[in-house]
Amino acid sequence: MEKQMEKLAVQYGYVWDALDAEQRAAVMEMGEDYKKFMDAGKTERLCAQEIVRRAKEQGFVDLKEAKSLKPGDRVYSLNRGKAVVLAVIGSEEVAQGVSIVGSHIDSPRLDLKQNPLYEDGGMALMKTHYYGGVRKYQWVARPLALCGVVIRGHGSALEINIGDEPGDPVFYISDLLPHLAAEQNKKTLAEAIAGEDLNALAGTLPAGEKEDSDRFKEGILRLLHEKYGLVEEDFVSAELELVPAGAARDVGFDRGAIAAYGHDDRVCAYTSMRALFDIKTCKKTAVALFVDKEEIGSVGNTGMCSRNFANTLGRMIELQRGACNGFDIDRTLAQSALLSSDVAAAHDPNYPSVDDPRNGACLGKGVTLVKYTGSRGKSGSNDANAEFVGAIRKCLNEAGVVWQTSELGKVDQGGGGTIAYILANCDMDVLDIGVPVLSMHAPFEVVSKADVYMTANAYRAFYLSR
Repeated sequence: MEKQMEKLAVQYGYVWDALDAEQRAAVMEMGEDYKKFMDAGKTERLCAQEIVRRAKEQGFVDLKEAKSLKPGDRVYSLNRGKAVVLAVIGSEEVAQGVSIVGSHIDSPRLDLKQNPLYEDGGMALMKTHYYGGVRKYQWVARPLALCGVVIRGHGSALEINIGDEPGDPVFYISDLLPHLAAEQNKKTLAEAIAGEDLNALAGTLPAGEKEDSDRFKEGILRLLHEKYGLVEEDFVSAELELVPAGAARDVGFDRGAIAAYGHDDRVCAYTSMRALFDIKTCKKTAVALFVDKEEIGSVGNTGMCSRNFANTLGRMIELQRGACNGFDIDRTLAQSALLSSDVAAAHDPNYPSVDDPRNGACLGKGVTLVKYTGSRGKSGSNDANAEFVGAIRKCLNEAGVVWQTSELGKVDQGGGGTIAYILANCDMDVLDIGVPVLSMHAPFEVVSKADVYMTANAYRAFYLSR
């Protein structure tokens, strides 16, 4: 009976049990490289820069500079500094369809408002507007770094990155002391910290004379002008983000997991990038797609709803055929396939009541296939067709990839979405597949190094299977 059950029943095992000593060493080596990637790319702009930097080291050239495309060529396209397309040209024409692994490189954070600076209580403070699905109480009483870009009045760009280097100051949002929190304690977690109260401490040194007003704000403005040449109006044309300060760190005595800000979804960006770098020759052109704005609906000219990716495909077709029209692009998309590489919710032993244990992901059991996301009866979900799920299942099994399945908690417990439905609307086959994450959307999340390794293997197998 046990032998029969081994053949008939589904068995989702742990990655570590399927690895030899050499593979285990490769897992740990990839984990070290992944931590460097995360430390270098804490915002969508920094992440795009790091992807392009690494791509150039791997022989990728800017698509704008290409005069033609032939099999084996490696090209990249950068969209407004916040989204990237990498491609290895296949033996078939691009117009015959491409193989895409698509992830997003934005993460929940706190953005500075356009007029952020004010003073109160002997402090200069900065007002913020949270971005994406944050739990606001998690962002108080912790060190924060300030990252982003400022376009000054004369048009020059200034990159800001303060809080992560040794010796840097950090920024801080205060919380109530327990001695005075009786009323706050009566509120729900969602209500305890108001979005309008997420104001970051920017300075405490006054400027000017005792009788002057706004001395603490003036002190910050003077400093910003002396050090960076900024004036207050420059905040209007800035994208400045407060993110958790500190480097990615190993977790546990055995160092088998990694805690970092932004695993969702830069862990899938990293693994798809690594998989593409391993591709030298392929039949279908292999594409790694990195987009912005997923956490707020994939909107804007750097999000998945933008025409930028279609335009990039059109340029590739044009370089091969000499011309391209809208129908060529639509037909190319329809003949393509996408792995929507986004993270899955890992089972949390501290909060087991929100999961369906038979349909949830676990840390260490490999890359996770998510047939549907959405909420309230799969609303907003791609809900991949059985044929494509079967093809991916076959691909992974033949490549020896350890995988599991998941959905986002119990029915009607909550829900969420990815970029999957957007490209499915282009008439292509799409499946969500990615790394399980513990404490998703928290300032620091946790992933298993084994799952990172196996996810890269899965994406590589997909690229080579078409």
